[in-house]
Amino acid sequence: MPELEITITNEAGLHLRPAAIFVQTAAGFDADVKVRNITKDNGFQNAKSAMGVMMTKVSEGDIIAIQAEGDDADAALDKLKTLIERDFAE
Repeated sequence: MPELEITITNEAGLHLRPAAIFVQTAAGFDADVKVRNITKDNGFQNAKSAMGVMMTKVSEGDIIAIQAEGDDADAALDKLKTLIERDFAE
């Protein structure tokens, strides 16, 4: 299963607006997408669920892991990586 580790540089982390954008992006793919906060050692959560993403408690500077499984898994990871690198277009 492809996995990506990336540091969150957005001031808001994955809270409110960035979390909503993250979930909306993940939901655009057929792949099963999960996210976890490596820094806080949280378990994987459904990246297509706002509640799941909020439960990861990701703050600025935290390292997250994103896993995707399915036909478009690589595309999902690439899109989410770009989203994060661009600070959620903020």
